[in-house]
Amino acid sequence: MTNKTIMVQGTSSDAGKSMLVAALCRIFARQNLKVAPFKPQNMALNSAVTPCGGEIGRAQAVQALAAGVELNVHFNPILLKPSSDTGAQVIMHGRALSNMQAAAYHDYKKVAMEAVLQSHQYLNSNYDLIVVEGAGSPAEINLREGDIANMGFAEAVDCPVVLVADIDRGGVFAQIVGTLELLSPSERKRVKGFIINKFRGDISLLQSGLDWLEAKTNKPVLGVLPFLKGLDVAAEDAIVTQQNLSDAKLKIVVPVFPRISNHTDFDALRSHPQIDLQFIAPDKQLPSADLIILPGSKNVRADCQHLKNMGWDNQINKHLRYGGKVFGICGGYQMLGQNISDSLGIEDTPGTIQGLNLLPITTELKAGKTLKRKSSVLQLAGQKVKVSGYEIHCGESQLSKPHLSVSHLLTNELANELANESNETDGFITADQQVAGCYLHGIFDSPEAIKLLAQWCNQAVSAGEDHQTQQLKALDMLADACEKHLDIGKIKQFISNQTHQTNQTGEERQI
Repeated sequence: MTNKTIMVQGTSSDAGKSMLVAALCRIFARQNLKVAPFKPQNMALNSAVTPCGGEIGRAQAVQALAAGVELNVHFNPILLKPSSDTGAQVIMHGRALSNMQAAAYHDYKKVAMEAVLQSHQYLNSNYDLIVVEGAGSPAEINLREGDIANMGFAEAVDCPVVLVADIDRGGVFAQIVGTLELLSPSERKRVKGFIINKFRGDISLLQSGLDWLEAKTNKPVLGVLPFLKGLDVAAEDAIVTQQNLSDAKLKIVVPVFPRISNHTDFDALRSHPQIDLQFIAPDKQLPSADLIILPGSKNVRADCQHLKNMGWDNQINKHLRYGGKVFGICGGYQMLGQNISDSLGIEDTPGTIQGLNLLPITTELKAGKTLKRKSSVLQLAGQKVKVSGYEIHCGESQLSKPHLSVSHLLTNELANELANESNETDGFITADQQVAGCYLHGIFDSPEAIKLLAQWCNQAVSAGEDHQTQQLKALDMLADACEKHLDIGKIKQFISNQTHQTNQTGEERQI
């Protein structure tokens, strides 16, 4: 089995690697190729759940959507989820192994590389093409030893590399030339060409610089991508802080915790034209709103303490006194309870913290992480709609005052009246209908769920577009722009210069 792999690396973080990989996945999928996105090592707090109950980076889930393939743990064999400034949870092939400090993980990279190469071999045997995303920059001198995320991987599997740089930040020629200068001779040779991202203005004014770059490096510029206004593809980690129309019918605020996770829960709400959703920075006060949503967290006790240090707990209580609504998702749901205990030190040093005492639940963090996709029925404002999403959490919550002051927020699709006698703790709502929470990520991705949420907040919004449909349109917009402005033929040539791959029937698949 021969290699059909191309890798996209960047001169810096947020240069456009994730988006370019998604675009290439979309382009080649439209050519009827079975394409696998791949990121050897990802560091992110936004993740997705695969059908087998594994966990991968959110960016690879978006790229899989672009490629039209089901999620697979091999798309992102190593996922690092930071829990502090120097430590992270290490997830290998979709399963959490342990928390490691940065120095310890550096020594663990040989084991991690074995997992990465195993996943690449699997994808190479089961897909026509692998489009790989690098991490950060390949020119980080302090991270070169034992590298598995950039050139260390490219050298190990012998694949061509395309280098992307963000001109919107300025200094694009220095980014590219400087990155090349810090690579080894064999790594520089591996870089086949450059893509300049986020250009604004008259392209003719850039031409002299492009000519100089090609002459200086003896490598081609594969294209200049314009700044794409209105492109709304789920971000890997960056939080979009823009707010919607000032005359929106529903106003939502989301406090941003230092270790906020899965903020993509709010993408569908944020993109609705009649909803003003604001992310509130960790050092800001909460403005007035119809609804406050507490998001997920990778370090629930520490983020709960931050919430209190900011005085957000008092502001939330004031918001409730004036008739506002509060909703918690995953870690935010746990914070709404009476206490959160981590006796095993799963996320931090062992200990217990008192929650906001707005829901009669208690939470204990456990060693085994819950990872599953789920369909349920959301019950709000006296109505029900079907919802689906996924759960990622270490905590197990127990109702401390059964059937006293809460009702089920979520039930199984086949639930009957007996469900009300259950002590299931996937989600609850208070009897006064002001506070609710659940473990289900993606609960507000559907237009029906958004309409019901607005109705719960005594507002009315129109039925928006399904979130996945929005994402597919954005991915097509991105792919169309890349086909127009990039030399896709030359990129295909880099791939085809590798030996033709033979599938299980002995037939060659041409790229």
